[in-house]
Amino acid sequence: MEAVLVPVVILIALVLYEYRLRKPDQIVVAEARGGVRLRGGRVYPRHFSTPITKTTHSFSQTVDASAKGNLDIRVKLAVTVAASMEDLDTLVKVGGWAPDAIARAARELETLILGYVKGYTELHEVEELSSEKIRGFLQERVQESKHLLGIEVITLTIASFDPVNPQIAEAIRQREHARILEQTEISSQQARVAATRVRLRADEEIASLEHALEIRKYELRRAEFERESSLAGSRAEHELSLKKMQLEFEKDELGLLKDSPELLLLTPQAARLAEASQSMRNARTVVSLSPPDGVQGTEILSMFSTLVQKALGALSDRKKK
Repeated sequence: MEAVLVPVVILIALVLYEYRLRKPDQIVVAEARGGVRLRGGRVYPRHFSTPITKTTHSFSQTVDASAKGNLDIRVKLAVTVAASMEDLDTLVKVGGWAPDAIARAARELETLILGYVKGYTELHEVEELSSEKIRGFLQERVQESKHLLGIEVITLTIASFDPVNPQIAEAIRQREHARILEQTEISSQQARVAATRVRLRADEEIASLEHALEIRKYELRRAEFERESSLAGSRAEHELSLKKMQLEFEKDELGLLKDSPELLLLTPQAARLAEASQSMRNARTVVSLSPPDGVQGTEILSMFSTLVQKALGALSDRKKK
């Protein structure tokens, strides 16, 4: 029993001594034919594997370089890197079989950045250099670090860029200040021009609308005038037709009176004449009922004439008494 128990205990001790649990922030690599491979399990043998911390690594760097004309400048930058999972064999070659392989590869990146910055600044005048231009150039070049060092640049920031000579630095600051003021003034002028254009367009639209409104009013007034003219013409034609009818009626009446004079007694003018003769003393009313040709009328008209004359005579005698 003891002979079996002792090897089991030794085996358990060896397993506990050799195998480790992989932490969540670690990647475990092992040697393979032609490179390295990634272990995916939670347990790994520590003598045949290397755990590498996969968290990001940040560092700051100050680069003393010179611009064209041998003018000294100083560039301060901050970089954050992480392991490139596609280039783990390169990371192991550069950083070694060590948990801090990323930090070691980052130190190599510092050397590359130093050469990049110096090579770029020596080709440009100090007036041409700026933080944005240096950062743009470095972002293009550090992409090579994935294949050269096995690490990937997450962020790259230029903290400051200044000439070492304080007078030159002050001159550059004044130039930048003037440039900003100029851009501000240009923006202000452009804003005023844009506002003026908007106001002019608004005035043009208002004038156009007012013109359209006046044209509409004129059209409405013209339509109203045409309606009034049409109504006046219709009214005049109606009045003219009425007058023509009245003239025709009077013409017919005159013709009838001309043909039959005895009808004058029935007209309002004869009644008014009779009334007027009654109010006048020694007045006589003579009514001739004979036709124009001297021929005596009918017997009925003669009797009516006689009665009228007798009535008028009696009325005249009564007034004399």
